[in-house]
Amino acid sequence: MSTKAIESVVLLDESGRSVGTMAKSDVHHSETPLHLAFSCYVFDAEGRVLVTRRALHKATFPGVWTNSCCGHPAPGEEIRDAVRRRVGQELGLALADLRLLLPRFRYRAVMDDGVTENEMCPVFVARTNDSVRADPDEVEVVAWEPWAAFRAGVLDGTRPVSSWCLEQVHELPADPLGAAEASYDGLPHAARG
Repeated sequence: MSTKAIESVVLLDESGRSVGTMAKSDVHHSETPLHLAFSCYVFDAEGRVLVTRRALHKATFPGVWTNSCCGHPAPGEEIRDAVRRRVGQELGLALADLRLLLPRFRYRAVMDDGVTENEMCPVFVARTNDSVRADPDEVEVVAWEPWAAFRAGVLDGTRPVSSWCLEQVHELPADPLGAAEASYDGLPHAARG
């Protein structure tokens, strides 16, 4: 008998307050309810950003290139702890200098088959000195890319990425590592801890 815990996500109302939970395995479909997530852009000592290609068997957006890591805080989990947990699980990385840059980011993305992402998704940046040890259940391939070149390619359309990564790069500052941390007051209420 499996003792693996069922992962749950936090469901949100339009004001960003928690209205319950749902099993992660059940939340993504054609009428995905609004829920809490996060995105993180991880940089190395040379200022390169880690970009990942999602595993080919993932239920949502398989094989799509995107930011370093995305995930969902568990009910009651502080969002910074969730970022550190998920980056550790997916990429085997410990993070330093974890900072919130886009507290109010929200997006909706629809796959060709109608499966939808619908998230309030604060965006973080962080640094690491670790070597990537990617979980093949989550990540197909990784690449370290100079931020300026990655950003330019995303903005001019020559670097294909997920729709949420495209929107995030448009909103992120040209120098995310030099940017001041945003106020946690801007986070959805359910993410304030």
